[in-house]
Amino acid sequence: MLEFENRVAFVTGAGGGMGLQIASDLIEAGARVLMFDLKPVPAAIPGKPEQSHYVQADLTDESAVAAAVSSAVDLFGGIDYLANVAGALWFDRDRSALEMDLDVWDQVMAVNLKSMVHTARHVVPQMRARGGGAMVHFSSTQCMRGDPAPQDAYQAAKAGVVAFSKSLAIQLAGDNIRSNVIYPGPSESPMQDRWKAHPDARAATASAIPLGRVGTVEDMSNACLFLLSDRASFITGTELLVDGGLQARP
Repeated sequence: MLEFENRVAFVTGAGGGMGLQIASDLIEAGARVLMFDLKPVPAAIPGKPEQSHYVQADLTDESAVAAAVSSAVDLFGGIDYLANVAGALWFDRDRSALEMDLDVWDQVMAVNLKSMVHTARHVVPQMRARGGGAMVHFSSTQCMRGDPAPQDAYQAAKAGVVAFSKSLAIQLAGDNIRSNVIYPGPSESPMQDRWKAHPDARAATASAIPLGRVGTVEDMSNACLFLLSDRASFITGTELLVDGGLQARP
């Protein structure tokens, strides 16, 4: 059954990894998708050409986000779903807030948190015009704990995503617009390309996860599509851990 037939989604981070998988799965489930990313257009996008439109632009530029939302409305007639998937984890620059360059702090916040404000501000009016909608915002399990090798800006931004989503859920419930968060655990994605050079680190991570493996982009997409779908129509203002049981460990 095409769960998303005749629906329209706006997906960020759609140039690769989790975002591309989510956009692709939505297309294959019948949706039309505005795909937004700073990266070039992917080599293979499923579905018919008229089912998708790719915008290569910067999420930290609100005018670019506004223009992309307008394109989605012009091409597809409106927007029903928002998947805020894009993010950046800068291991080489994002360190303890006690010592890091605060310009880097601001940049990480802009990419990982403020960009979601940009998309929500421009997508929500389109959802209201359609009589409702659903949003899924990607946080990280990293924001749920401390770390002896911290990425303080990333962790703080991802915690902010959760607070922002809860606020949206309450503000927009009367408009039949839902807002939820996914906490991805360690996953095989472009953000973890460092594992290619350090396979022992990947194996150690997998062994620490109760289910015995790291996550996949498909795992994250499955969770996201569930929360966007009508099957989750009574779920809003909450967070879904997709981490193989890692946070449940003592």
